[in-house]
Amino acid sequence: MDTEHTTEGLDPEDWDRFRAEAHALLDLCVDRLQGARDYPWQLMPREDIPRLALSGTGTGEVAATRRMISEILPYHTGNTHPRFWGWVHGTGLAHGLLSELVATTMNSNCGGRDHVASYVERSVIDWARRVMGFPETASGVLVTGTSQATVVALMSARTRALGAASRKEGIQGAPLVAYAGAGVHSSSAKAMELLGLGSDALRSIPETDQGMDLNALRARIAADKAAGLRPFAVIGTAGSVDLGRFDNLDALADIARDEGLWFHVDGAFGAWTRLADAPWRHLTDGIERADSLACDFHKWLSIPYDCGLALIRDGADQRAAFASRPAYLEGQAAGLAGAEPWFCDYGVDLSRGDRALKVWMAVESLGEARLGGSITMNCQQAARFASEVAERADMDLMAPVISNICVFTAAASLSTEEQSALNTRISHELQLSGEAVFSTTKVDGVTCLRAAFVNHRTRDEDLVAAVAAIVEAREHLKMSGVL
Repeated sequence: MDTEHTTEGLDPEDWDRFRAEAHALLDLCVDRLQGARDYPWQLMPREDIPRLALSGTGTGEVAATRRMISEILPYHTGNTHPRFWGWVHGTGLAHGLLSELVATTMNSNCGGRDHVASYVERSVIDWARRVMGFPETASGVLVTGTSQATVVALMSARTRALGAASRKEGIQGAPLVAYAGAGVHSSSAKAMELLGLGSDALRSIPETDQGMDLNALRARIAADKAAGLRPFAVIGTAGSVDLGRFDNLDALADIARDEGLWFHVDGAFGAWTRLADAPWRHLTDGIERADSLACDFHKWLSIPYDCGLALIRDGADQRAAFASRPAYLEGQAAGLAGAEPWFCDYGVDLSRGDRALKVWMAVESLGEARLGGSITMNCQQAARFASEVAERADMDLMAPVISNICVFTAAASLSTEEQSALNTRISHELQLSGEAVFSTTKVDGVTCLRAAFVNHRTRDEDLVAAVAAIVEAREHLKMSGVL
């Protein structure tokens, strides 16, 4: 089909009108964040979804903006709300409005070259390096999240194990195996698959409430070596996604050193206990000894999505795994192509958005003490929530509260099947009513309710109100004969 082209360009036709609409939209967004308590998750009407289809004809920025306000803004994930404790979703910062406004205006490609966004990213990585206790030899790259960071880290480990030639030749059937606790996040298995090693090569080690069973780990390493396999990495967990467990990172570092293994830490949210008060800060003692760390800024630090970090102890390992510069990207002694490093040499992306500015803005404006104070508050809230649960008849904790995650059942006296059904229905009812968002997980065959506290907007009265809502929902469901 022929299309009539214009020469008007893509900028607004009326800048004054655009400016007025932009100011109004900014005011509305500030109002929404200031009043976040009034906007829980709500189900988008199913009949409205087809209206989002794009015709491709273009309606103008004013009409599109007004549709965005009325048809899109109300139906968010809900994680900006103070009673959102489902999964581990960061709750965002108002400061992100400002940094994202500037980042969009600059529209920087952060794959490389000599411009300020690259220096901001270096500053953010260096700050994280110091918080985690990594040496000055460390390098890093900002990525979408811990899942991508894990690929970056384990690719660095694989390259060190097999040599740089493996990037061209492949693994050639090398029998590499790695080790992680049974509760490790699924991204580690996915990374093993993406690296051509296969998820079966990630050995699942039994866990206790103190994390990975160290004796079982040593025994499995010995058995694999005896079978002619080649152990190359051990993955420690700093905050498991289901129960909030922390491995003994110092002990894992000792084993990795003795066995000649790469020591990687999955610290998606838990790594940031390094900013918290005691005793929670000590959950990550030993993280400074890791060869690599994967973590998220967009979880416990509340940086707007998405923003993760891969931190590698020796920058030479990371560069050996990823550096690849065709002729048109060669660095120059001066001009825009000057300055090193280029971040495209440290990860999988060549074209990269500016993720660093929103981290820089948060740390510069709030400081470590306020960020760490919010993390400490969440851990205290998890303990208080556990106390509220323990005080209610027929409610029971299903696992110890170690940091910020509380897993519990609403009706301990029921059978496994009845508890599972009831807990699942309660999670649905409270989400749909807007009273609170809990996720679910399984412990000993029971589908449990799970509260993950990474929300800087939560207050103690929210905890009491949520537990009361659970009890009310439980009694209503029982009386209605749902079970």
